[in-house]
Amino acid sequence: MLSGSFAPDVDRLLGMDDDIAIYLSKAAESLQSAESEFAHGRYISCANRCYYACFQAAIAALLREGVHASSGYWGHDFVQAQFVGQLINRRKQYSGDLRRVLSDNQSLRDQVDYEAKLVKQSQANRALARARAFVNAVQHRKEANR
Repeated sequence: MLSGSFAPDVDRLLGMDDDIAIYLSKAAESLQSAESEFAHGRYISCANRCYYACFQAAIAALLREGVHASSGYWGHDFVQAQFVGQLINRRKQYSGDLRRVLSDNQSLRDQVDYEAKLVKQSQANRALARARAFVNAVQHRKEANR
């Protein structure tokens, strides 16, 4: 089940920029949903929520570092490219171990959302481990920058 470290602490988030706090809260809720879906054997839904937990955490990380979507719309390709290009490669804010998390979790989500495929327990478990690591890294980076 979900440890307390992933649950959103609203009082702590209130001191942050509202948009960052909202995306961190969304990421935490998506991760909690992924945990619940996995525990109940709903691996397709788990894969979906794993991707969105990472996507929402990545947006929070980008906002924290001053990167904004020029159109106001956070496209999936833009978020992945900016997170990897700016926050991992250029600014070295996050470990290179996170480089493929967004793309790997999106690939799994896309396969099961748009193709006649199912998610195996082992695939969901790996996606969940990646999502936990990603969200945890963003949460801890946020706390270090406070």
